[in-house]
Amino acid sequence: MTEAVASSGDAGAARAPAETSTAPKRAGLVLGALIAVAAVANLGLAVANVALPAIGKEFDASQTALNLVAVGYSLGLAASVLYFGAVGDRYGRKLLLMIGMVVTVPADLLAAWAPNIGVLFGARVLGGLAAGMAYPTTLALITALWSGPGRTKAIALWAATGGAIAALGPLCSGILLEHFWWGSVFLLTVPLAVVALAMAFVLVPAHVNETTEPVDHVGGVLSIALVGALILGINFAAVPNETALIIGLFAVAAAALGAFFIRQRRAKNPLYDLHAAARPTFWVAACAGIIVFGSLMGAMFIGQQFLQNVLTYSTVQAGLAILPAAAFMVVVAPRSAQLVEARGARFTLLLGYVFVFLGFLTMLVLWKENISYWKVALGYSFVGIGVGLAGTPASHSLTGSVPVKRVGMASGTADLQRDLGGAIMQSIFGALLTAGYAAAAGAAVAASGKNVNNTVQTELTKSFSSAADTAERYPASVQDQIVAAAKASFLKGDQWAYTAGVVAVLLGAVLVYFKFPRFADEKRLLASYEAEDAGEADRPDGRTATSLETAA
Repeated sequence: MTEAVASSGDAGAARAPAETSTAPKRAGLVLGALIAVAAVANLGLAVANVALPAIGKEFDASQTALNLVAVGYSLGLAASVLYFGAVGDRYGRKLLLMIGMVVTVPADLLAAWAPNIGVLFGARVLGGLAAGMAYPTTLALITALWSGPGRTKAIALWAATGGAIAALGPLCSGILLEHFWWGSVFLLTVPLAVVALAMAFVLVPAHVNETTEPVDHVGGVLSIALVGALILGINFAAVPNETALIIGLFAVAAAALGAFFIRQRRAKNPLYDLHAAARPTFWVAACAGIIVFGSLMGAMFIGQQFLQNVLTYSTVQAGLAILPAAAFMVVVAPRSAQLVEARGARFTLLLGYVFVFLGFLTMLVLWKENISYWKVALGYSFVGIGVGLAGTPASHSLTGSVPVKRVGMASGTADLQRDLGGAIMQSIFGALLTAGYAAAAGAAVAASGKNVNNTVQTELTKSFSSAADTAERYPASVQDQIVAAAKASFLKGDQWAYTAGVVAVLLGAVLVYFKFPRFADEKRLLASYEAEDAGEADRPDGRTATSLETAA
């Protein structure tokens, strides 16, 4: 414990407690190790998107199957972060982090050489579970090792670097796809995982502010069932003739939600502290983060297919196209930390939402066939600025609203923002893309006036890659007609997805505007939460944190 935290100096001690910063020894190296671990998860989230057209061609996959490959990593990560966050709090965050890095290697090797689309999906889920062991502990350790403005800056750098790496993933994948097979993209994280494992072993302190309370394993299993069934249900929602499966998945999700809520109310040591989760600085920030980070993943998911399928970008060009988002996230994040300290989380979140909204509006209005690159860059730039601004307050508010011994819950929720947000937005966008494409392609086939048998029609309406493969069996003149119709159908589908993005961002902004406390109330509430969690909730005026919440 002596190496865990070092005071920032006498000058810091002279300031008010709320402004005092503490940090671990070798703070830069420790933060670098934690960011390296987080980078493995962030890169794993992004590498598949640019390879989806190649994967679809290799396995003759439907759009739904491609959606599952894209969302599989998020599925495993989102389903497990709450449970593994609590496990890390109890049994050792550093230990769980290192186990996650070890499991990442075989999961990625299996994905790279998957013999079919089903095995590939399973490998992606396994990789997500490995990330679920490691990723929550990075933010938990930042919260345990840093405090004050130093923590805000560390979280800002952690969030910005993570988002930038996720945006750079497609570029790295594109370069590999220019020279190797589709599976090579999943090998990107292997050397990084080995390096991160070594850094974590040497640099990261063990057993910092961990709890001795038992883990709610029943709640953990219920949380996995809830998130997994919800994400799969959304993915299959647009698949025809799967009504029973869809209803069953949503029924499982609803039952798991009810059982999880009852369990957390009754358990002596709940996995998820519903009292802390009810704090407005916690639950509003959690919802806001789901939309913000989900928007980034959704924009990358649809955008990569748009760039390759419609604009005929190469894989490298498609990866390069995302660089404005990565650059702006890195540049804006430090300013976001300053805004949080100066103007509060609410103002910074809303400002971020404005830019994310402008990004989706750009995609909806300007992203058409044969457009110039500046329109692509404009959309990604807006999204990058928005995520760079909103990412820090979304994570910082969560960790500041719970006691350090429950930081696994906060870090799990912060990770859930990214993973569940990404999985839900990708699933919704993918389902809308699938439905929109199928409807437009079916209408195009019917309007052609040609006698198309059921087998060929199924191939043409299954996905863009399937239509392109089918076109290769026909003369050049017919190929051009099929591909042109497939592009038009894809554009119809992605318009549905971008519209959903606009609506989601507007709803999120309304929630933050009306429900997140203003700056003065936010500071008062966070101070009261800290006192309450330290057992000092009784105030001279008789008010508690709960009454302050009501007043705010």
